[in-house]
Amino acid sequence: MSNTSNFREAMRKAQGQTLIGPNVIANALPFVGGGLVLTAIGTYGGLGVIRSNPGIFMPTFLAALVLELILFFVARGVAERGNNSTALPLLATYSFLSGYTLSGLVYLALSSQGVGISGVGFAALGCGITFIAARQIGSNLSDQDGMALTQTVRLGIIALFVVLVVQLLFTVFGGQTPQFLEIAISGIGVLLFSGAAVVDFYILPRTYQDDQYLPAALSMYLTYINLFIFILRLLIAINRD
Repeated sequence: MSNTSNFREAMRKAQGQTLIGPNVIANALPFVGGGLVLTAIGTYGGLGVIRSNPGIFMPTFLAALVLELILFFVARGVAERGNNSTALPLLATYSFLSGYTLSGLVYLALSSQGVGISGVGFAALGCGITFIAARQIGSNLSDQDGMALTQTVRLGIIALFVVLVVQLLFTVFGGQTPQFLEIAISGIGVLLFSGAAVVDFYILPRTYQDDQYLPAALSMYLTYINLFIFILRLLIAINRD
């Protein structure tokens, strides 16, 4: 859910700006793809740990989660300053750890009747279709519509984050989210991050210059990872017994 800080910074920079980086998204895409490949490798490794030595997964998951959060802020700061040679390995490590922390959800999906490997593939396909649609819509938004959508999506993601924190606390104290509520939360997450995908194509060229492709890549990476997570959560919730 680190997108919220990205949105605030991007909006601050983009207000009143014309395109300052018309090619920044094209420059960022190879790094987005590379990050997603590393995430897939991290997920595969996490699944291997769950299956072969499940007792150590939770401690390593928590350690990876803490390190992932630290790396996000460090790597983003370094990338924003234009130090790409230092930021790149940090972002690569961050992507790998994201995959490891994602492996628990993927394992749950693979173990869920009605989801399985086809559901994981559907979630990935959904991200790809969203990218194609978002590119067409976001690149043609007017300034008024683009800033309005950005503000709406940002506020929605903040509200979603609060709901997820409450849900996590509820679960820690032994509660279980009703199926209809889990479906609603996941569905809203899918809509918000689909909107975030559109926002990326509007706001990133107004926020970053062409050589600032790494922070732009990080923003897009976060959008599609979160979209994948919420599609998968939605599928699991729909098929929950």
